[in-house]
Amino acid sequence: MTARHAWTLLAAVLLAAAARMDAAVADVPSTKSLVVRADAADNELWWHHAIFYQIYPRSFMDSNGDGIGDLNGITSRLEYLKDIGVRGVWLSPFYPSPQKDFGYDISDFKNVDPTYGTLADFQEMTKKAHELELKVVVDLVPNHSSDKHEWFEKSVNREGKYTDYYVWADGKMVNGVRQPPNNWVSHFRFSAWEWNEQRGQYYLHQFVKEQPDLNYRSADVVQEMKDVYTFWMNQGVDGFRVDALPFLFEDAALPDEPLNTNQTDPEITKDDYDFYWHPYTMDDDGTYDMLQQWREVVDKHPDNMPRVIMTECYTTFPNTMRYYGTKERPGASFPFNFQFISNLDKSSSATDIKWQIDQWMNAMDDTRWPNWVIGNHDNPRVATRYPNMADAMNMISLTLPGTAMTYYGEELGMTDAFITWAQTKDPSGINAGPNRYLKTTRDPCRTPMQWDNTTPSAGFSTSHETWMPTNPNYWQLNVEAEKKDPKSHLNIYKDLTAARQTDTLKKGALATKVLKDDVLVITRSLQDKDTYITVVNVGSWAQTIESNDLLANAKLTVYSASASSSLNKGDAFPAKHTMKGKESLLLVSSR
Repeated sequence: MTARHAWTLLAAVLLAAAARMDAAVADVPSTKSLVVRADAADNELWWHHAIFYQIYPRSFMDSNGDGIGDLNGITSRLEYLKDIGVRGVWLSPFYPSPQKDFGYDISDFKNVDPTYGTLADFQEMTKKAHELELKVVVDLVPNHSSDKHEWFEKSVNREGKYTDYYVWADGKMVNGVRQPPNNWVSHFRFSAWEWNEQRGQYYLHQFVKEQPDLNYRSADVVQEMKDVYTFWMNQGVDGFRVDALPFLFEDAALPDEPLNTNQTDPEITKDDYDFYWHPYTMDDDGTYDMLQQWREVVDKHPDNMPRVIMTECYTTFPNTMRYYGTKERPGASFPFNFQFISNLDKSSSATDIKWQIDQWMNAMDDTRWPNWVIGNHDNPRVATRYPNMADAMNMISLTLPGTAMTYYGEELGMTDAFITWAQTKDPSGINAGPNRYLKTTRDPCRTPMQWDNTTPSAGFSTSHETWMPTNPNYWQLNVEAEKKDPKSHLNIYKDLTAARQTDTLKKGALATKVLKDDVLVITRSLQDKDTYITVVNVGSWAQTIESNDLLANAKLTVYSASASSSLNKGDAFPAKHTMKGKESLLLVSSR
C-alpha cells in the first residue's frame, strides 16, 4: 500500500494488527447474506442512504479570479451536485486561518476566512443548498487551534481561565540541556512539543507546531467547543464531520510511547510518527465521553432538526466501533469506514475486498449504521490507488448498504497530479524533505476541479495561475466532456446514484461472494422488488462468468457498465460473458 498521510500509514499497521486479533476471535464467513435494517418511514433519517460529496473549498470553484476556490464558487455549482444525485455537501475547513495546514489551523471557530468569503456568503450558500434539497455538513477541528487564536495568545500569558486551555508541560534537563517532556512525535515529524519562551513551558502539538492541542480537561474548553457546535447549528448546518477525533485526550502522566516493533521501513527514524506505537495519545476513554457529550448537544438543539455527526478515526477496528457509542449514550452517527483506504489497494484481491465488506457489516447492529469511504483529501485519489478501477470502486461503494462518501472529482475519475518539490505546499510533504516528499505529500489529490477543457484552468478559475496546478489530463477528464459521453465516468456515476433511490438498494439484503478468485459479486435483494447485482473483475486477466452463477434462472439486464465493458446500459446480459480485467457491471433482474 502506498499512502501519503501519516495517519494512514499508522492505520495500516494498527488495522493489520486488529485484523489478526479479530480473526482469532471470530471467523468472518466467506459468504453471508445480511439483512439491512428496513427503516420505517417514521424513523428513517435523511442521511441513512445519502451520498455526501466532500468539497475542498480551495480547489472546487473560484468566483473572483484569485486562483483559490471560495464559497460563492461553491454556490454557483450547487445545481451540478443536485444533478449528479448527491444528498449532502461536506465542506473542508473554511474558517479564518493562517493556512499553515490549509485551514485545519483555525484562528476563529465562528467565522469565515476572507479568502473564502464572508459569513453572509456561507449563509447564502446554505440557503441555496436547502432550496435544492441538499444538506450542508461542516468540518470541525476540535483537537487543536491555530497558535494565532486569541485563546492561545491568552494562554501563553497565563490570563485567567485561558491559562489551562492548552496542554502545557515543563521540560526536563538532560546533561544540562532542556528537553521535551517525553518522546512524543508529531504526525508531521519531529517532536510534538514546542518550547514557548514567553510562558516558559512546552506546549503539545500532535500536528504542525502552529496547531497547539486544546486541553479537554478544562471545563471551559469543553464549553467553548459546545458553543462552536451551537453556533453553526444556528447558521443552519445539517451536521458535522469531526476531524482527528482520536487525539483529543492524552495520558496525563505523559509517559514515553513504545517503539513500533512492526515497523520495517528503513527510512523511518525516531523523528517519524510511525517509529512509535501511540497508546498514550489516541483513543482515550475521555475522547469517547466527549463525543457523546457533543452528540447530546447536537440532538438537543432547540430546532429539533435531525443532524449527522461523522467522525474521522484512523484507528483499530475495535476502537473504531466504540465511536458509535451505545444505545443509551450514542456517539457518532457513524465513524468513517476507511477499510477501502487503509486496508485495500491495487494489489488487493476480490477475496480481500469481500473480507473488508463482511467485517464491517457483521459489526453492524441496531445502534450502528454502515458507511463507505473510498477517497478524501488526505490520500491519493481512488483512480490513482486503484488504476483502471474508478468505475468499479464507485459501483462497489454506491451499491453497498448505508451512507457513501464521494471526494470531489471522483465522479469524473480524476487522478493525482504530479507536484514537484518546488510546487509542494503541504506541510506533511515539506517536513519529509525533497527526497521523501512524494511518500507523504497530499498536494497531488487536491488539485483544482476539472469543469471543462475550453476555458482557463479547466473552468476552475479565470486565472491561469491557481493555488495548485491543474492536472494536465483535464482535457479528457472534465465535466463538460463527460456529460456528452454515455459511458463516461460521470454518467456511470449518475446511473449509480439513480439506482440508490430504489427500495432494493435502500433496504435490501446484502450477499457477497467471489467467483474464480478475481470476480467480486455483491447482491442486493428485497422481496417483491428488483434484484441488483454488482460484478467486478478485480484482476487483470479476463474472466468468463455465467448468468446462473450470479442469479439462477433469471433474466438480467445491464443497468450500468464500466467504460471498458463491451456491454452497454440496457443490454440483456448473456448466458456467458467474458469480463475484461478491471471491468465492472451493475445488473438488474426485474420482477
